[in-house]
Amino acid sequence: MAHRVDNEYDYLFKIVLIGDSGVGKSNILSRFTRNEFCLESKSTIGVEFATRTLQVEGKTIKAQIWDTAGQERWLSELRNHADSNIVIMMVGNKSDLNHLRSVQEEEGQALAEKEGLSFLETSALEALNVEKAFQTILSDIHQIISKKALAAQEAAGSGPPTQGTTINVADSSGNTKKGCCST
Repeated sequence: MAHRVDNEYDYLFKIVLIGDSGVGKSNILSRFTRNEFCLESKSTIGVEFATRTLQVEGKTIKAQIWDTAGQERWLSELRNHADSNIVIMMVGNKSDLNHLRSVQEEEGQALAEKEGLSFLETSALEALNVEKAFQTILSDIHQIISKKALAAQEAAGSGPPTQGTTINVADSSGNTKKGCCST
């Protein structure tokens, strides 16, 4: 769900980083939110989160990014329990370790295409494509929200949503599910 809140930001978007343990989710988070990288990072226990506010298509977006412990069942679970409008991006991290690569970029791209996902390789260590990954997913979420808001205002015959308006991104059946996620 996206919320219009106060003068500090126009929207709050929640992003969940999921994937196997040790793939670099925590370092992707810290690179994006604090421009830091820790070679000695430890496995996440439970869930941690950080925020960053940035501009997307002329709007101030507060991204609240949740870093999970890496024990999820992943894509099928995500699709079964999340909103039908969910934005999912598959990120191949640690592209700087090309000599240790077990999945070629072409294989990752093919899997993403098969599953209908966007795909990007990143390196949290080298700060390669981390910003681009978050900008892309936040822009995609904003486009969905904007289309929903426009459709809602056209249906109501009124002007644009006002500050403090909650925009429900329920699926077309009317069932509301939670979350906007990224991997």
